[in-house]
Amino acid sequence: MKTGPLWSLSVETTGEAEEAVMHVLERLFAAPASSCTDAETGAVTATVFLEWKEESSRPDRNRVASALQQIRKCGLEVGPGRVAVRRLRAKDWAESWKRHFKPIEVGGALLIKPSWSRRQPKRGQTLMVLDPGLSFGTGQHPTTAFCLEQIVGARRNEEPRALLDAGCGSGILAIAAAKLGYAPVEGFDFDPDAVRIAQENAALNDASVRLFEADVCRLPLRSRGRFDVVCANLTHDLLVAQRQRLANRLKAGGTLVLAGILVQQFDAVRVAYEGIGLRLVAARTVGEWRSGAFRRGPV
Repeated sequence: MKTGPLWSLSVETTGEAEEAVMHVLERLFAAPASSCTDAETGAVTATVFLEWKEESSRPDRNRVASALQQIRKCGLEVGPGRVAVRRLRAKDWAESWKRHFKPIEVGGALLIKPSWSRRQPKRGQTLMVLDPGLSFGTGQHPTTAFCLEQIVGARRNEEPRALLDAGCGSGILAIAAAKLGYAPVEGFDFDPDAVRIAQENAALNDASVRLFEADVCRLPLRSRGRFDVVCANLTHDLLVAQRQRLANRLKAGGTLVLAGILVQQFDAVRVAYEGIGLRLVAARTVGEWRSGAFRRGPV
């Protein structure tokens, strides 16, 4: 349980870009983001809580500014985009997060709950315990929820299926897959802190998962397809640029689940993957986000 002071990084934005800004903050800092709206002015502030030294704030501000510019290029009205960084008073922040993270069910097959919840799984339901901590991925975001639903739907009771989670964050997708009977299961992230937290979550759930630090841009381009399911909840530019690296890790007939895509970006992602022989077989739009599942061959 964390009792020391944290820092907050907040961005002033609009209701139109609220979800996009929150997602960017979560991805940049591997930490859950929250937002609030001023009832009188309608101004929206997205905030992420972090553990770092004051001298880190300037490069972090620059990373946020660059990401906000990308959101603007997608046609969303970001608004002021002002970034504020401040040190917070010592407080038990783990307790403060409890009101935001509630148990969730995925397809009736999986229950994900924080450790403080007394909720019990239903008969035949797999239980996964996941505390948010300071890592991205709790199942609350629609992009993560879509990936979880695809994992549940793609499992096969008669034989284990292999799964790769590209950009694992908290490890939620990889751990859920292992708990549901997938094997082998692997996951990677470029952020060493995210990998460490994912490994802790895997140990908490006694899940057999190989988690390691890696950058999707540096994976070997040519790879023998070893996975029945590959999940990539990444930014759309990475999904497009690294499409061959991701697709080459997929077995023939396997499912490639892509998320982290704004509605305006989805057609570009679809065209890119259709161009290398994959076809869209499922998609969902929630708010500003559209996610999709692809396979090789005809739909």
